[in-house]
Amino acid sequence: MVQKSPLDDPVNAAHAWARYRQIMKVLMSVTVITVALALGLLFAFNGAISVHYYIAVALGISFTMLLGGGLMGLAFLSNGTGHDESVDNRLPGRDEFWTPDDK
Repeated sequence: MVQKSPLDDPVNAAHAWARYRQIMKVLMSVTVITVALALGLLFAFNGAISVHYYIAVALGISFTMLLGGGLMGLAFLSNGTGHDESVDNRLPGRDEFWTPDDK
């Protein structure tokens, strides 16, 4: 029997998504500071390089930090609300005694 997820409750879901948005706002501000610092250091040590280089660096850092942080935030949301415990993760009976030697 599949258990109900705590995220099915609108009050719990609203609280969890508000917390996720808060995490993403903090992450966005940290990303902006990191990109500004990186671009400043690049300019200080390399001088005026092509503007395309600075755009690529800014986009690369931003994409990496926001994607990684967003996925980690979703993992925290899933675990923090108890959603992970509601998943039925049992294997079928015939796979219980499977070994790599079986073909």
